[in-house]
Amino acid sequence: MKFEHLRKIIGGILLVSLIAIGFSNPFRDYLHFPKDITLFEGQTVNLSKAIPVSASLSSDDSTIDIDDSNNSIALKANQYGKDEMLLELAGIPIKKVDVKVLKDFRVIPGGQSIGVKLNSVGVLVVGHHQVHTDKGKVSPGDLAGIKVGDIITEINGQKIEKMADVAPFVQKAGQSGEALNIVISRESGKVKTKLKPLKEKDSENYRLGLYIRDSAAGIGTLTFYHADSKKYGALGHVISDMDTKKPIVVEDGQIVRSTVTSIEKGSNGDPGEKLARFSSDKKVIGNIEKNSPFGIFGKLNHHLTNGIMDKPMPIALSNQVKEGSAKILTVVDNDDVQQFDIEIVSTIPQKFPATKGMVIKVTDPKLLKKTGGIVQGMSGSPIIQNGKVVGAVTHVFVNDPTSGYGVHIEWMLQQAGINIYETPREKAS
Repeated sequence: MKFEHLRKIIGGILLVSLIAIGFSNPFRDYLHFPKDITLFEGQTVNLSKAIPVSASLSSDDSTIDIDDSNNSIALKANQYGKDEMLLELAGIPIKKVDVKVLKDFRVIPGGQSIGVKLNSVGVLVVGHHQVHTDKGKVSPGDLAGIKVGDIITEINGQKIEKMADVAPFVQKAGQSGEALNIVISRESGKVKTKLKPLKEKDSENYRLGLYIRDSAAGIGTLTFYHADSKKYGALGHVISDMDTKKPIVVEDGQIVRSTVTSIEKGSNGDPGEKLARFSSDKKVIGNIEKNSPFGIFGKLNHHLTNGIMDKPMPIALSNQVKEGSAKILTVVDNDDVQQFDIEIVSTIPQKFPATKGMVIKVTDPKLLKKTGGIVQGMSGSPIIQNGKVVGAVTHVFVNDPTSGYGVHIEWMLQQAGINIYETPREKAS
């Protein structure tokens, strides 16, 4: 009986000990120890040792150096490759961590104010209007089932690229009394319909009963430029049509330099805005090949400088961005790029592309005095932290213009068609 009683006491002590260990900070820190680590060549990372583990690498080449002699595990990435780190406690293997070293990659940060001219695929339907006919008011486009947000891509078998392509078909069909064979692009797919233009009362003109648009223009900020490929990224968010609120499907487009003429200061409930004009020379500095939720992308025609950080800088992956102080590069007067202090309030180590990866707050007194915080036109301003390009400003909080969202640079590079993840070959054990 005494032996049985003693066994229960020992079992209870062990159970309490295990529970205590489970709730201890060192053990919880260990549970959050990463399963995989990605570094760039030349980068060093220190991992806190919450419990007295030893660390070793599965291979003995020079890809990675490791030092676990202190209260942390220091990993230094020497060259492109891949290895496996083994953690041991009292000589017993307890965890394996995959360590990947990517090739050194750098971009030139932007900050310049740019003018954006975007041409859509086909012509975009932005509204219906009633045609005044002898028999009353009617919209031929509405009767044909054409919806706001549709894109007219073909009329009578001919490709439609701009609004000027539409008018000749309308007048000819109206005079002949024949319906137009129209092909439209819609989110659900391609749709064919027939539309018969109607003659406007007391006029010789025939109408479709549609408001259409083939282009858009605006102001934004350049985020980065990759010198080797000439690829760039800007804005950090999609360009949508002002009427339909739907993303514009890009046929082509251009970016030009722009000059900030004044600032409409933001306040709670009323976001401010950069007022700018396209530079007088209207020189095209690059094309637009893609309009995505992460910004606009294309290639620059020549090298650009911002006068502050003109040399290629390393980047940070989404899981390498830290909460704390940072800077943004942007223009608030003329075409002078300046740097301003911000705080990265929160950051999400995203495994998959997502637009709202950071919450940022403007802390720089000069910028707060000038703009009130984040204003329209500042989208795309690069975020710099610890000498690395980490992302871009994307949105302002309407009820707090000092704060807003940022997107991680990792996803903008991916959208630009730049591969930073070349897969290293496995090392032999």
